[in-house]
Amino acid sequence: MPTRIEAEALRRARDWPAVYDAYRDLEERTASVVEHQAEAAWWLGRMDESIRLYQDAYRGYLESGERQHAARTAVHLSIHTRLVGEAAQSAGWVGTAHRLLAEEPEGPCHGYAMYLDTAGLTGTDLDAAWESARRMQEIGGTHGDPTLVALGVYFEGRVRIKQARVAEGLALLDEAMVAALSDGPGPLWTGAIYCGLMDACNELRDLRRASEWTEATRRWSHPLPLASVYPGICRVHRAQVLQSRGDWDKAEEEALGACVDMVGIDVFAVADAYYEVGEVRRMRGDHAGAEQAYHQAHDYGRDPQPGMALLRLAQGRVDDASSSIKISLTPGNGSRLDQAPRHVAQVDIALAADDLDLAEASAAEVLEVAEMFDSDGLRAEGHRCHGALLLARGRAVEALAPLRMAFNEWKQLEVPYETGRTRLHLAEAYRALGDNDAAEREAAAAQACFDALGVVAPTCDDAAPAGLTAREVEVIRLLAGGMSNKEIAEALFLSPKTVARHLSNIFVKTGSATRSAATAFAYDHGLVGRSTHS
Repeated sequence: MPTRIEAEALRRARDWPAVYDAYRDLEERTASVVEHQAEAAWWLGRMDESIRLYQDAYRGYLESGERQHAARTAVHLSIHTRLVGEAAQSAGWVGTAHRLLAEEPEGPCHGYAMYLDTAGLTGTDLDAAWESARRMQEIGGTHGDPTLVALGVYFEGRVRIKQARVAEGLALLDEAMVAALSDGPGPLWTGAIYCGLMDACNELRDLRRASEWTEATRRWSHPLPLASVYPGICRVHRAQVLQSRGDWDKAEEEALGACVDMVGIDVFAVADAYYEVGEVRRMRGDHAGAEQAYHQAHDYGRDPQPGMALLRLAQGRVDDASSSIKISLTPGNGSRLDQAPRHVAQVDIALAADDLDLAEASAAEVLEVAEMFDSDGLRAEGHRCHGALLLARGRAVEALAPLRMAFNEWKQLEVPYETGRTRLHLAEAYRALGDNDAAEREAAAAQACFDALGVVAPTCDDAAPAGLTAREVEVIRLLAGGMSNKEIAEALFLSPKTVARHLSNIFVKTGSATRSAATAFAYDHGLVGRSTHS
């Protein structure tokens, strides 16, 4: 029969299977013993049992008049019920914690009861969230609780990032994470800080910081079972890093593992894992597999955008893609930083739909947000989008500078897929300018990127010749059918000015000086009768 001292030693060592057995087998069944058994069950992924044991501990503390301990247990219940998707119960337990503490002298529990409230405020009222974060640090300092201090520093960092004080915010998050991995905070709170840090890295496309902290946290969580909260979450974040680095086999393996392991433990992690599977499959050209994964992500509560809209684009369903991405960008659906990846997607979709004004507005938004938040990843996205827009407008000379910047940024960030995509744009620009040698060099380098990834280049499989866009193919087909500019405009519901611009681009890209030469190009390259939506 274990002793209480032996059980405590196992808990400090984080040997959770042994901790669970030790506290389960103790003769005394005080509320604190039950609470520690509940904690061990949680780390072992036994969520239903853990919640039941925490409820038993809560009642035990109430019966013995230990209201602050009861409130602390209520905070844990609010977190754990939220993770399994019980939002109403989670809110109820937060309210219970605050009620129990209302007439109690201030102590650490008051700071912990602020945790979920502060998390909610970071999305609605940044000034209030900052005040709450500072208050958590103050309570932690007064009562000698380093965990509360670390949590307050973490929330202050999240607020500063959302206020576009990015360098200051990231420094605070790094500080909180160093404290978390020192085992000063309890392991529950270490994981919470890590998750928030990774959310910030993903928003900012800070791939280097995401990779470094994911590896550090993987080492920290290594002793824990894979089917428990933080190892599972770590797998999702590791999949995101691997995906950006081009290790798609490993990325999909990690994400699928989290999909299985985290069911019944953390619905948010399962949703994010399925979305990551969808991203990898979409880029690989596995459209059916990607669609299935996006739907599963949605079933677990995650908006599948912008991935689903980009999938529709890849399938040639441009109208569906346009509708989806526009709806996802409705006001109030996230901050400007949250919306930036959707604007990136809207640029590609709007270019395919020949809505150049919309593409220009979204490209400008991406670049503005990138500068506001000093994000290298978003800056690379914005420069690529701007270059692609200039190409669509027939301004190949102007497109070279932003495309070269995008290429250099993606290269430095070690993101091979986006590096390859940008090189394809550069090839198109050089070809439009008549520099066929440079165009061939960029196309070959792009192909090498895609060969290394084991995928078909995104414009190689069913692409139009000479870099013609989907709309330009429609125009040249109608031109080859003998239509005048006015007739083409009426058939495609475009203005005559827009048709004239498309024809100018077509002549440049195909090397045609006359309508007859463009018609011959269309027949020589099998464009007549070809559907751009097949």
